[in-house]
Amino acid sequence: MSSTATSRRRGRGAPQDGPRATFRQLLPFLFEHKRTLIIVAVLSVFGAATSLVQPLLVGQVIEAVQSNAGIGILVWLLIGFVIVSSVISGYQHYLLQRTGTAVVYSSRRKLISRILHLPVSEFDARRTGDLVSRVGTDTTLLYAVLTQGLADAVGSALLFVGALVAMLVIDPVLLLLIVIVIGASVVVVTVLSGRIRTASTAQQEKVGELASGVERAVGSIRTVRASGATERETEAVSTLASDAYGIGVRIAKISSLVVPIAGVALQLSLLVVLGVGGFRVAAGTITIAALITFIMFLFMLVMPLATTFGAITSVNQALGALGRIQEILNLPTETQEDAATAAALPRDDVAPDAPAIEFRDVRFQYPENVVAARAAAEKEARTLLADAHLDPAEETAPQSDREVLRGVSFAVPRGARVALVGPSGAGKSTILSLIERFYDPTGGSIRLHGHDARTYPRDELRAQFGYVEQDAPTLAGTLADNLRLASPDATDEACEGVLRAVNLGDVLERSPLGLQAPVGEDGVMLSGGERQRLAIARALLTEAPILLLDESTSSLDGVNEQRMREAIDAVSTDRTLIVIAHRLSTVVDSDLIVVLQDGVVVGQGTHTELVESTPLYRDLARHQLLA
Repeated sequence: MSSTATSRRRGRGAPQDGPRATFRQLLPFLFEHKRTLIIVAVLSVFGAATSLVQPLLVGQVIEAVQSNAGIGILVWLLIGFVIVSSVISGYQHYLLQRTGTAVVYSSRRKLISRILHLPVSEFDARRTGDLVSRVGTDTTLLYAVLTQGLADAVGSALLFVGALVAMLVIDPVLLLLIVIVIGASVVVVTVLSGRIRTASTAQQEKVGELASGVERAVGSIRTVRASGATERETEAVSTLASDAYGIGVRIAKISSLVVPIAGVALQLSLLVVLGVGGFRVAAGTITIAALITFIMFLFMLVMPLATTFGAITSVNQALGALGRIQEILNLPTETQEDAATAAALPRDDVAPDAPAIEFRDVRFQYPENVVAARAAAEKEARTLLADAHLDPAEETAPQSDREVLRGVSFAVPRGARVALVGPSGAGKSTILSLIERFYDPTGGSIRLHGHDARTYPRDELRAQFGYVEQDAPTLAGTLADNLRLASPDATDEACEGVLRAVNLGDVLERSPLGLQAPVGEDGVMLSGGERQRLAIARALLTEAPILLLDESTSSLDGVNEQRMREAIDAVSTDRTLIVIAHRLSTVVDSDLIVVLQDGVVVGQGTHTELVESTPLYRDLARHQLLA
């Protein structure tokens, strides 16, 4: 499978040079909730103050006991500060938990919005499971920054500084010894934190590959079962899980070195204080009350240090995930590309009788990232075949400079029916992708109603088309959900009418739920022909002036194909129609047939004209008994 092959190429558990974020890039996510964070910071100040007062009160209690003075008010003050400190800590914890959840929510909304507005080329070059992983797993790590890391570190830092100042006042000599021990631990943690971030980024990459592998296997489970490949797929996905586990163990090992450092620092510091401090008490340099107070401040100094070390681990893991999130957020959207193109290409005035669509010497080659993704997929397929002891096809090197379309020119008059025919790989589906502006030409121009198509915002341009893909997906949900995808305001009557027009009336009557009948995941409750007709019904419901049909009748039997042709004939009145078909019987009556081969137009005309003038079309017609 694809992810498996990727793992093999990189080496099992090998670290990857994934995208990294900086702490500065994390700040915008936090500043969205700055009001709450200010409240948390204020609470941290009060919480630190109430905690710092407690050792001083304890010292005064000891001195009062030694001098036989009353301690009642001191004890009540100590109890009061303990209660206040606990209440502040609890409320601060609630605010941090709520804010952490809000940060995850806002980051997911941004990421989802950006993903759904990315150019189609990004989806062709990336794995779906990896994108899903970024929305789910990566964003979750931002939660730990607030709940376990950054905000706790702010309060801990205040406590740390306060304890440091108090210890300096009590005994500078003891403090100097403590600083030496703690300074060494800080240096070690700083060195380890960089390794944690690198490993965390690699782990998130592996989790993305794992999600892609699971999505691939589950999405094609029927094919996997029918091919007897269940065990091979299980092993392949398990290998990805094992890779992620291996990196997770490496993170755990590094973290296991970070966490005990605070404990070791505390133990060494305590031994130093007890040994040296006891000697200084015996020498009369400090009192017992001062030594006990110093020890309490020592705990307040080291415990925040442990929290800070944990925060460093959490923040570094979050920055690794944020790098993957930021990588997507930094990609330009179609809207941004439209704005840049519109500024560079003002719309010209055109004649009123301009063709609906016109290709002028159009050339196109796929971007390098898409070519690389397809080459990787081919290599992975070969690996799968080798694992299954099957003979893979001859390997071909990826050709990033190969043009799919090479100087294609033709015009589609308004209201005409135009067919695109030719062998597989001739560039027919690519032409429809360019019309829909899933990609833009690398040379030449495509004109819509006389204007360069790139001067239209994509949403405005696509509103002109009803598009049926070659393998049009059926969305999980109901019949109505699928029909109203492009026509959200369509009435039930319109939906039912278009279903009957494409001969899906029996599907309506199959369930008492009617339009609310579920179609199952990927339309599993419908036949292949029904799914295709549902896609055509969705396009017809839009009442778009131009229909683009890519192999729209390939899954239909003869009877339904004829009915579909009649339905399309009925709704295509006053509409422009562009049809891709391998069955010439479905397009012989077209106003214009464009014949393509290897990205070049080799003939244009009617069926009769092409049989006489174009050898390729004549051969296609002869093989289908039409000549």
